Amino acid sequence: MPNELDEMKPVVNVVGRDINVIEKQLPVQVGFGSVLFEVILWVLFIVPGVIFLFMKIGAQNYLRQLQQKIQHDASQIDNYLEQRVVILQNVAGLVAKAVELDKDVMKSVAALRSGTSVNDSNRSEVAGQLEAIASGLKISVERYPDLQAHAAIADAMQQNSYLQREITAAREVYNDAVMRWNQDIFAWPTKMIVAARAGYTTRIPFTVSKETKEQARANFF
Repeated sequence: MPNELDEMKPVVNVVGRDINVIEKQLPVQVGFGSVLFEVILWVLFIVPGVIFLFMKIGAQNYLRQLQQKIQHDASQIDNYLEQRVVILQNVAGLVAKAVELDKDVMKSVAALRSGTSVNDSNRSEVAGQLEAIASGLKISVERYPDLQAHAAIADAMQQNSYLQREITAAREVYNDAVMRWNQDIFAWPTKMIVAARAGYTTRIPFTVSKETKEQARANFF
């Protein structure tokens, strides 16, 4: 039998291929085989049926706890995003007092500070807006050497960099929890049967915007 992946006769995509997260939630479904499996346990083997019942209760508790962990991990990202909004607002205020700052930067940071509620549907969008604001402020600061020497601005920009690293780390933790959820709800028989009866679906991991991807490909030096 030939090798499925034969490095001697490769099929190469010379233009490369980008990677995107598929925004699709897959429902958990079980067929007649799973129902038959449970019936056999109860009809022919009463004790295994009781044992499997307790296993399903344990699986249900586990999945509920995992849901709470995912919520906690998402909340951690939101906390860091909120802190970053405050930091960038402070930087924008300091810079605006010293030089003429782009009005769009001030409007953007003010809008985020005033009433933006971060949730599952807009978390990535808010993160992208913060990246754009941070980039605009960084450019403004770099244009004026006196601003770079301003202790408060330098400290705030350092805090901004720290928070960005924390957000990245928190996203990794969130994605790990989502991956565990997506794997566990399809673990047959116990967890998959419980997930199907509860109507659970897969969850979407963190994704970045098209604009952020394009910026990542840009030449910085």
